[in-house]
Amino acid sequence: MPYPNYTSEEIARRGREIYDRKIRDQVEPQHKGSFVVIDVETEEYELDADEMAAVDRAKAKREQPPLFLIRVGFPTAVMLGGGFRLETR
Repeated sequence: MPYPNYTSEEIARRGREIYDRKIRDQVEPQHKGSFVVIDVETEEYELDADEMAAVDRAKAKREQPPLFLIRVGFPTAVMLGGGFRLETR
C-alpha cells in the first residue's frame, strides 16, 4: 500500500532503524519467531506470534499507518522462494 509521505524503501529503512535502536533488546531472545509490527511515524509497535493479529492491532490505532513487519531473530519477516541467509549479530 502506498503512503504519501514514504517510499517502501524509506519505511523499511526507518522500521529497521527503530527496531535496532528501540525494540530489539526488549524482545530478543525471549520472543524469537514472533512478529513485530512497527508504525514508523509513531514508533509504537505490536508483538505477537500471529503476524495478522499484530498487524490488525497496529492498524486499529490509527488510519493507514506506515507499517514495517519483522520477525524476531530473523533477517526478514517471511521467506519467499528458495532459502535465505541467516544473519548473525
